[in-house]
Amino acid sequence: MTREEKSIAIEDLTAKLAESNIVYIADTSGLDAETTSNLRRACFKAGIKLEVVKNTLLEKAMAASDKEFGDLPSVLKGNSSIFISDVANAPAKIIKDFRKKSDKPSFKGAYINSEIYIGDNLLDSLASLKSKEEVIGEIIGLLQSPAKRVIAALLNSAEKKGEQAE
Repeated sequence: MTREEKSIAIEDLTAKLAESNIVYIADTSGLDAETTSNLRRACFKAGIKLEVVKNTLLEKAMAASDKEFGDLPSVLKGNSSIFISDVANAPAKIIKDFRKKSDKPSFKGAYINSEIYIGDNLLDSLASLKSKEEVIGEIIGLLQSPAKRVIAALLNSAEKKGEQAE
């Protein structure tokens, strides 16, 4: 790779990092062709961009980014792939699902809404995170619940009065 190609790759990675608030880093090496293809297909269906990257280029892109990646560059050893998503738990769920069959891909770390997560032991916690839509749905359900109870009580009261009038 020439110096110019590296510079273009760093700019491209920096732009991708700037666009997203959710970036997972995992090691996908050791997966056979069929499993890799299935992983890419699952990522595509979930709206996740999966890309194998060079560690030094990703590290330089993180340094050039306006975001604070903290200790995340320390996990850039061996083979690295980035999962870029709009849903915080989607990459973790896919990684966890694929690990049911083998120990790969191995989770290295993640940047989620300005928070840094490092270590394979956090994968289960990240997979159980609720998406923004799920949290909003729960809040709306909680807000609607008291109103539904009041309406049900009023309707029930009206029915009782109607029965007494007969």
